[in-house]
Amino acid sequence: MRIAYICLDPGIPVFGAKGASVHVQSMVRAFQSMGAEVTLFSPRCEDTRPKGLETTPVVPFSLPSKSNAEARMKALMALDLALPDILRDAGPFDLVYERHALLSHSAMTWARGAGVPSVLEVNAPLMEEQQRHREMILPQECLTATQAAMQSAALVAGVSPQVVRYAQDHGAQNVLHLPNAIDPAMYDRPRQDNRPFTVGFVGSLKPWHDLDVLVSAMEILQATRPDIRLLIVGDGPERARFSERIAALGGEISGLIPHDAVPDWLARTDVGIAPYSAAQDFYFSPLKLYEYMGARLPVIASDVGDLARIVTHGDTGLICPPDDPAALARAIATLAQDPERARRMGKAGHRHVIAHHTWQANARTVLERSHLPMLSEGL
Repeated sequence: MRIAYICLDPGIPVFGAKGASVHVQSMVRAFQSMGAEVTLFSPRCEDTRPKGLETTPVVPFSLPSKSNAEARMKALMALDLALPDILRDAGPFDLVYERHALLSHSAMTWARGAGVPSVLEVNAPLMEEQQRHREMILPQECLTATQAAMQSAALVAGVSPQVVRYAQDHGAQNVLHLPNAIDPAMYDRPRQDNRPFTVGFVGSLKPWHDLDVLVSAMEILQATRPDIRLLIVGDGPERARFSERIAALGGEISGLIPHDAVPDWLARTDVGIAPYSAAQDFYFSPLKLYEYMGARLPVIASDVGDLARIVTHGDTGLICPPDDPAALARAIATLAQDPERARRMGKAGHRHVIAHHTWQANARTVLERSHLPMLSEGL
C-alpha cells in the first residue's frame, strides 16, 4: 500500500518541532506502522529527521522567496499546479493524503479524476486565519482553491467541530471529525518525585495561548502557596514579554525542545494547563490536552470551544472560566491540596486518551473511511 502525504504549507517544516510538524510526523509514522509505504511531499524538509522517519521517501520542492509576498503566493500556486505530474511520476499511489494549505487543490482534483482515494486534512480555517493574523493576498484565488479542494476530496478530516463546519461551508460533503492524538509509547516515562507541586504548560508561546492568565494565576497563588512551581515547556515570541514575571515566580522556561523530549519534561509536573481567552474565535484541537492525558496529568482547561467535551470536569480534570486568573488559581490550589484526587484524574485521562485518541487509531479511521480495510486490519 503506497500513500502520498502532501504538505505544501511553507510555514510547516515537516521534520521540525512545532505542533503542525508533530502532526505530520505522527500521521506518517502511524501509516507506516500499519504497513504502508509513505512518500512525503513538502517544500520544508530541511531539519534533521526525527526517529522513525530516517528512511521515509521524500519529494522536496524549492521554497519560494519571501521577498515579495504576491510573487511567493503565485509561486506556491505554480507548485500546486505541478503536483499532478509529480504524483504521476512518483506513483502509483493507493491514497493521496494532503494537509490543507492555502492555494492548494490540485492533488485532490487530480486524485478524483484518476479514481484514487483522497483525504484532505483540515487543521484550521486558513482563510480566516490569514485575514486575522497576516496579509490576505489573492483572496479570490484562495477562495477558489479552497472550494476546489474541499469539493474534490473524497474525505475531509477536520480537527474540531468548528473546522468541520468551515469545511462544509466551503463545499465538503464527506466530513469526519478527527481530533489530535498521541503515540502512547512516548509517554511511558517514570514520574520524577521529591519536588514541589508543579504546574506545567506545553506549547509554542504565541498570543492565542493565554499565558497572561496563567502567569497572573501563579502570582495570585504566591500569597498562599509559594511552594507551587510553574514550568513552561516551549518557546516563542511571547517569551520575552513574560520571562521576568516567570523568573520572579521561581518558574522555568525550557526553550525549544525536540518533541520526543516533551514526556520527560511532563514527568516533572503534576497538572497540565490549557489556557485560552474567550475573546478569540476558538477552533483548535490542542495537542497539549492529549499529551497531558498521555502523561497521566489532570488537565485544567479554559471553557472555550469544545474543550469541555474533551476534558470531563471532575473526572479527567477541571474546566475553568476563561480570562479569570483568580478562578484558575483556585483550580490549581484545589488539585495541589488534594494530590490523590489529582492522580486519580490523571489516570482517568490516560485511560480516555488511550481508548479514543491515538495516532494509529486516527490512521485506521482514515483508511477505513477511504475503503482501504486491508491496510487498517494490518498487513
